[in-house]
Amino acid sequence: MEPIKRITAVAVPILRSNVDTDAIIPSREIRAVGKTGLAPGLFAGWRYLDAGTRQPNPGFELNRPEYAGAQVLIAGDNFGCGSSREHAVWALREYGFRAILAPSFAPIFMRNCVHNGVVPAILEKTSVAVIAAAVQADPVRNPVTVDVEQGVAFAAAAEPHPFAMDSDTREMFLEGLDFLGLALKRRAAIAEFLSRDRTDRSWIYLL
Repeated sequence: MEPIKRITAVAVPILRSNVDTDAIIPSREIRAVGKTGLAPGLFAGWRYLDAGTRQPNPGFELNRPEYAGAQVLIAGDNFGCGSSREHAVWALREYGFRAILAPSFAPIFMRNCVHNGVVPAILEKTSVAVIAAAVQADPVRNPVTVDVEQGVAFAAAAEPHPFAMDSDTREMFLEGLDFLGLALKRRAAIAEFLSRDRTDRSWIYLL
C-alpha cells in the first residue's frame, strides 16, 4: 500500500444508517473476482433510476455536480454491515474514495478498508454531523481533511474532531504497510519469542 498521512479533498455526505454491502455494490454488479471494473456499480440501486440503462438519479449525492471528484465519504452508523464481500471496498476505492468518516463501521468491512488503503475514521455522531453540515453548505469551499498522523478530521479551517484508530492501523497507513508487512516489522520479537518458547514448551515442536 502507499502511505497515507493526510488527505484533503471534496467530501460527500451519504448520511444513511445501516448501509449494507449489497447497497454499496449490489450482487448483480459483481461480474468478476478482480478489483477493477466495479466503480460503475457503486451504490447502483440509488445512483441510477434504471440500473440497466445507467440513467443517473439526479437526487442521489454522487450524481450532484458539487460533489464531483469526492475522495472522502461521510456516512451514518454501522456503515458496511451485511455480507463480508470485499468488493464493496474495492468499488469505493476504484471510484476514488480514500477515507470514510462514520460513527461506527461493521468490523469486517472496516478491516477490508484497512486491507485496501481506505481510511475508516470513527468519529462521534456530533462530529460527523458538524463536518457534514459544513460540507453541505458549500462542498467546494469546505473540503475535508483527514489527518491520520494527528488522528483528526475537519472541514476547511474549522475545529478538528478526533477520530478513533488503533495504533497498528495508524502505523500501517502512515508507513504503507499491509498486515504481513506489519508482522515482518516484528521479526526480531517473533524470533525471540520462538527461541524462548522452544525452551519452555519443547514438546510442541516437531524438530
